[in-house]
Amino acid sequence: MRRRRIPAVAVVAVALVAALVVIELLTNGGGSEPAGRAAPALPREVLTQPRVTLASLRGHPVLVNFWASWCGPCKREAKHLAALSHRLPSGARLIGVDWNDALPGARAFIRHYGWTFPNLRDASGTVGNNFGLSGLPNTFVLDSHGRIKKVLIGPQTVASFEQALRTVE
Repeated sequence: MRRRRIPAVAVVAVALVAALVVIELLTNGGGSEPAGRAAPALPREVLTQPRVTLASLRGHPVLVNFWASWCGPCKREAKHLAALSHRLPSGARLIGVDWNDALPGARAFIRHYGWTFPNLRDASGTVGNNFGLSGLPNTFVLDSHGRIKKVLIGPQTVASFEQALRTVE
């Protein structure tokens, strides 16, 4: 029995398609829900004023960043969020959501990094689960209608946050 060889072009094509699928998952969602769905309600518990709701954010592009004080990658991202909060593009909003965390740790984290932007607390993890959280940190980029347009997985930089906001302005 003679074995057929797979041409190198076919192997490269399969690898290219697989790479494109991975890039799409990492930059345009990655969760089980498609981008463009309405964002779930935000948590009610406030860590840093003012209290925000999806209704109060309508008309603005929004970054909803899920984090926790026990999350190492969140610590690496925290300084970028602090810097971003002082140079958000006109009209854009940044909201932090502490996920499944102890209250003293969450408050200490916010103080340590000097965050002044609104932060809410999702103590039970329910809101994050409703968003389709796939790990921490995760940032959901919402358009001015409150639809999830993009999900940033893992720690980001000021530049990557700003680039994500440009895609929904």
